[in-house]
Amino acid sequence: MKFGFIMFPTRDAISPGDLGVLLEDRGFESLFMPDHTHIPAVTPERYDVMNLAPEFKNGMDAFVALGAIAQATTTLQIGTAVLLVPERDPIITAKEVASVDVLSGGRMNFGIGPGWIYQEMRNHGVDPADRFRVMRERLEAMRQIWTRDTASYHGEFVSFDRITSWPKPIQRPHPPILVAGNGPRVAERVIAYGDEWIPMLRPGVLDHIADFKKTARKPGSEQPIPVTLFGGELADVDAYDTVGVDRVLFWVRPADTKNMTKTVDQIVRALGDRLH
Repeated sequence: MKFGFIMFPTRDAISPGDLGVLLEDRGFESLFMPDHTHIPAVTPERYDVMNLAPEFKNGMDAFVALGAIAQATTTLQIGTAVLLVPERDPIITAKEVASVDVLSGGRMNFGIGPGWIYQEMRNHGVDPADRFRVMRERLEAMRQIWTRDTASYHGEFVSFDRITSWPKPIQRPHPPILVAGNGPRVAERVIAYGDEWIPMLRPGVLDHIADFKKTARKPGSEQPIPVTLFGGELADVDAYDTVGVDRVLFWVRPADTKNMTKTVDQIVRALGDRLH
């Protein structure tokens, strides 16, 4: 089992590049960046966005942060956990993903999700009822851009004809797609257009993971689909190993270099030989 971190990069926290170096030096496998383009000041839904931690609205852009990490590290896996694809233009996002993969020498992991703050989606012109179909079309369109010299895509929500976009990703045909979600249909989405599953830590998720590892397969393959657990707890690492989790991401609050180093070193000591 591999271990990594998630942190919103903010102005007053340890820089993304320095955090990447710290984790790489300590033997961690990965560092992932979350994504919120903004947080609505007012939303009519049940979500109380005013009680979100400040970093949700103060976080830097995920791809800018990943570029900094890519240049500062040499072996650390990097990625998004998760990019809210319905809020992102697919042509621009395809270039951003490919660019980070090139800058990192092929270490990019593309975690994707539909989003959960409905007003945030509406501010990007997306009807929340369409978010899953929008996500799928935009991902399919990005795949065309990554894998073809001249790409076209025509769907309900995305349409373009005969475009060229470079660089192409180093990883072929493209970086791994980690599909987020904890709902009853998430396995269908992972099998349909993902390479891995990245569920959040929620009540009952370990039972869901155990069943997923036993039953979910990509067409033509007998190999279990990898699972990355978003927001794992240090005390439950053994339980994650038992159900077949492949990677655990510890979600930490932004902190300055001194305090983040202290937090990381505490986790290193708790993991012991598991880290190596």
